[in-house]
Amino acid sequence: MNDAPVYDRIGAGYAEQRRPEPRWVTQIANALGDAGSVLNVGAGTGNYEPTDRPTVAIEPSPVMLEQRINANPVVQGVAERLPFADGSFDVAMGTLTLHHWTDVVEGLREVRRVARRQIFMLFEPLQTLDYWLLQYFPVAAQSETELQAPTTDTIAGVLDVVRVEPMPVPAECSDGVAAAYWRRPERYLDPAVQRSMSLLALLDEDERARGSARLAGELESGRWRERFGHLLELTEFDAGYRLVIAQNS
Repeated sequence: MNDAPVYDRIGAGYAEQRRPEPRWVTQIANALGDAGSVLNVGAGTGNYEPTDRPTVAIEPSPVMLEQRINANPVVQGVAERLPFADGSFDVAMGTLTLHHWTDVVEGLREVRRVARRQIFMLFEPLQTLDYWLLQYFPVAAQSETELQAPTTDTIAGVLDVVRVEPMPVPAECSDGVAAAYWRRPERYLDPAVQRSMSLLALLDEDERARGSARLAGELESGRWRERFGHLLELTEFDAGYRLVIAQNS
């Protein structure tokens, strides 16, 4: 297994496809509330990171650090070993990062140690694995990253969860997460889109090509519309993304 940070391998061009979704920006900002200081763990390029208050980011991948979109101070490091004193921050946050941590329980213990509140965006794997895209790329559903992704229950086993909020994906979602194009299936055929989401980027090239061919064929024949055309009537879609808010007791 390659021990390099995942986004050292797949993060090139990430910032071009993964732009903050305004609805999620607002939802996360509301959860942050009046927090005076914030730590963003597994921060990536800095999407969803506040810039209106003291904020520090920590991220293991140099590839992602090179694509940072704001001027907040950043430390290269991992969640499991946070280089900060106890209670250093009002809030620790993370967005779609937990499934890439080496030891989720230890990482959560660390964020609890350094912050009084914790906010995480994650995906519920059982619901996400039901997503139509995986019928074209079935091997992706078998990956350890997806099958063993932390759930809200995982977080509740370590942190004192006070609230869980759904994060529906809008029809024109600007953040190229795995379910961003639920109503725009042709976008999944774009190699740049595939490279920007770990669900597809971590597949081998042959499997990506086979899945792309399956999807392209059904789009051309009209079969995709027969199977999933009901989605075109929706303005948002619940793909299993959740915002989990916890507070030390």
